[in-house]
Amino acid sequence: MARIKLDLPEHFPFATELRVRITDVNYSGHMGNDSLLGLLHEARVRFLKHCGFSELNICGIGLIMADSAIVYKSEAFPGERLEIAVTVTDFNSHGCDFVYRVTEKISGREVARAKTGIVFFDYARRVIQHVPPAFRELFAADAVPA
Repeated sequence: MARIKLDLPEHFPFATELRVRITDVNYSGHMGNDSLLGLLHEARVRFLKHCGFSELNICGIGLIMADSAIVYKSEAFPGERLEIAVTVTDFNSHGCDFVYRVTEKISGREVARAKTGIVFFDYARRVIQHVPPAFRELFAADAVPA
């Protein structure tokens, strides 16, 4: 079976810190894959808030996850502080990818690389929407608000 490969962009305009909780740990004693997806979700919500948006209101339109991919580089353990860097790439007419770099804060050890493909979605009408031009322009030159 072919392995997933995720190349990371050079620049991540946002990063946030999250701690591995005991509830994130599986029977093997390290963070479970389902927990990492939850931490990525939290990082995405924080990133959008930083940019003045929410998952349900990006220029009046919501987003919905279409796919996800995670490549694990090392284990993460309870109490470790993870830095999750976030950027937006690969726009198409109806969506884009959120890309994440996860590292252990103290050592800098890479824990994972991930991406979540999103589609813009009108929840009231239950239909896919085009990418809001203002959102696309925000990331055209990594012009994320400070």
